[in-house]
Amino acid sequence: MAESKQVDLVGVGLNATDTLITLPSYPERGSKVEYSRRTVLPGGQAATTVVACQTWGLSTRYVGKLGEDDAARLHREAFARAGVEAEIVTVPGAQSLQNLIMVDEGERTVLCQRDERMVLEPEELRREWIATARALHLDGRDTAAATLAARWAREARIPVVADLDEIYDGVEELIENIDYLIVSRDFPCRLMGETNLERALKRMQLRFGCRLAAATLGEEGVLAWDGRELLHRAAYRVPVVDTTGAGDIFHAGFIYGLLQGWPLERQLDFSCAAAAVNCMFSGARGGIRPVAAIEELMASGSRYQTVFDLRAAD
Repeated sequence: MAESKQVDLVGVGLNATDTLITLPSYPERGSKVEYSRRTVLPGGQAATTVVACQTWGLSTRYVGKLGEDDAARLHREAFARAGVEAEIVTVPGAQSLQNLIMVDEGERTVLCQRDERMVLEPEELRREWIATARALHLDGRDTAAATLAARWAREARIPVVADLDEIYDGVEELIENIDYLIVSRDFPCRLMGETNLERALKRMQLRFGCRLAAATLGEEGVLAWDGRELLHRAAYRVPVVDTTGAGDIFHAGFIYGLLQGWPLERQLDFSCAAAAVNCMFSGARGGIRPVAAIEELMASGSRYQTVFDLRAAD
């Protein structure tokens, strides 16, 4: 078995094959709606984040699970084309995970498949896959495996970034091993039993000891708390085609900035811009553009003027 080489980023978690269906409007229950286009593309939270970072010049490794089907071949070809080192656990005779994504007026609705055979188990990991990276990224779906990977990273003094949107069984133990926790808008309040996002972020950061607790807010940008300062950065205004993968690319932008040693404000601005550029194209990875294109959007100053109300009513 070959020794794992040093890489900038290792991502452990979800891959999925996305079937995008473009609709004129979201269908009502019991209705019949014509669609204009159907596209099959590789996606998945951790996998997409890794591919974006590789595209921007980082060396990367993806660790995940695939079946034995055309979808698996699609993913392997995408990793190879991007230059990502793929450590794939194959499930004989199984189908890889599939998502059905309905896109209407740019906004996406995702129907996710769940197959317990496709859960990455802790015993299927190798420590050297994790310990030979400068940063670890997790999406938390395979919670037990993610927790083990995060512990290994912590022991090796490797920063751990997490993209969480669901409260999986065991997620609190996972969060205890996360340095940069960047979650969906409603996750902090659900986890902490709060109604106010600012308080939920502060409580979450204090309880779990993360260096940063942040929530992505769509058109309202991102709200982050580092234990000293509450920072809100506005989203960039672009013509939106498809929001699929926006969060995944946001995390990629954050990791890229982290490994460049940028200040937090610039990291968050770059992340918002990278996500916005991706939304101008179809698919989770359709809008991954060069760093220069992202910085061009940042320089344009084209941002939403919405001021996030830090004192929002409970």
